[in-house]
Amino acid sequence: MYLTSEKKQELFKNHGRLKSETDTGSPESQIALFTHRIQHLTEHLKSNKMDHSSRLGLLKLVGKRRSLLDYLIKTDIERYRAIIAELGIRK
Repeated sequence: MYLTSEKKQELFKNHGRLKSETDTGSPESQIALFTHRIQHLTEHLKSNKMDHSSRLGLLKLVGKRRSLLDYLIKTDIERYRAIIAELGIRK
């Protein structure tokens, strides 16, 4: 599997708000996890152009990430700017 539990813990530790492996619920952690999954699906779709179900899943993930980013904009703009810069996401 492309996303092992060790990889998830590493993502949470590097990008989470509390910088701990158990910080799974913060918006920063979730955005980092969604970004990793989006990158994986994007690479998959480059070689499998006709895989429409994966494309639909990718679009849903992008929407979920966008809603979390919108939440961060409303609550704390500095956290939003930090996670955008850290992950290299376009505004």
